[in-house]
Amino acid sequence: MRICIPASEFQERIVRIQAEMEREKLDAIAVYGDEYRKENLRYVCNFWPIFERGICVIPKCGEPTLAGAPEGESYAREMSVWKDYRNVKEFACVSVPEEIDYPLATFSSLKEILQAALKGGKRLGLVGVWDIPAPIMDRLKDAVSGVEIIDAMPLLARLRIIKSANEIACLKEAGRQACEGYKKLLEYAVDGNPETMAAGAAEGAARMAGAEDINFMVFGSGKRTETVIGRATNKIMRNGEMLMAAMAVQYEGYVSTAEYPFVIGKPSDEQKRFLNVLFEAANVQQNYLKAGVIAGEMVRKVKEVFARNGMTQYDLYPPMHGIGLAEAESPYPDGETTYPFEAGMCVNSDISIWGHPAGSNRIEEGFVITAEGPQTITPFIRELVAKGI
Repeated sequence: MRICIPASEFQERIVRIQAEMEREKLDAIAVYGDEYRKENLRYVCNFWPIFERGICVIPKCGEPTLAGAPEGESYAREMSVWKDYRNVKEFACVSVPEEIDYPLATFSSLKEILQAALKGGKRLGLVGVWDIPAPIMDRLKDAVSGVEIIDAMPLLARLRIIKSANEIACLKEAGRQACEGYKKLLEYAVDGNPETMAAGAAEGAARMAGAEDINFMVFGSGKRTETVIGRATNKIMRNGEMLMAAMAVQYEGYVSTAEYPFVIGKPSDEQKRFLNVLFEAANVQQNYLKAGVIAGEMVRKVKEVFARNGMTQYDLYPPMHGIGLAEAESPYPDGETTYPFEAGMCVNSDISIWGHPAGSNRIEEGFVITAEGPQTITPFIRELVAKGI
């Protein structure tokens, strides 16, 4: 049986969103997305644009309308769970300044789409305030006289933070694919190979395992581990070099990331000490990824490991973030966070040390929060980290 989000779950999401709209006194919600900021649009209609832009308009009752652009119309109709699809000229190819002629296309206007959804109301929630281009924002404001645009991202974020069984299944499948890719990365990350060869082998293996996309491949060997989020280059990898590689794999929109820190060939004693601190911190973290545990306590316990080993000055950011339709999403706790973990949250560890004399690196593993503790999403990486050097 294919792992996916069924149409019935998208229908349930819209019902929940409409209930939140009623509480927030919103007359409609517009959810923006494009090729790069896709997660919210995918959540409400399953559409992920290529080249073009999209917006899903949700009324207070009834089914949404998806608006996109002509070149992707067939693709949008294939992906979207909603039948009402419209072409809008403003959403055509994002990288071309000219207005493109589509003589066979039928177009609608943002004005008529929004007016139909608002039904005379003036309060329009917008998901994507930080993502939508200014010219399109201006058109939204001008589409309905006197419209008030309210940031509706907090509303959607509340609904996205706890994952359903189907969402967890998709994340686990993405994690499986990421692990298959990482096995191939370890095979090709050897003395004499360029970074691009190892990165390409990993991405290819993940794709062959069923991935729909590689959101990113962070890669650096030797001195290049200090790039934190650098890309693979044609640099030749050498024995004795630290290797930092993180691959974010997407399946049915859901993204799992795998990263295991290691040294090509035989590590030095200093490198072993460095890596063992990362492994210790990751294994300590396991004890606090549990429903009911205060998220900030987990952060403090990881930081205690770094402090005990004299590495606090190399600790740049919190050791965990949420995952789902984005590689990084809520929750994203720090040491002062007071909310508890909840069952159904899905998270990614981000245990990292940067700029240390022995090198720079991180560990990334995916987990489902349960009442009993963390459930691994990336089992191959968990086995490696638990084993250590």
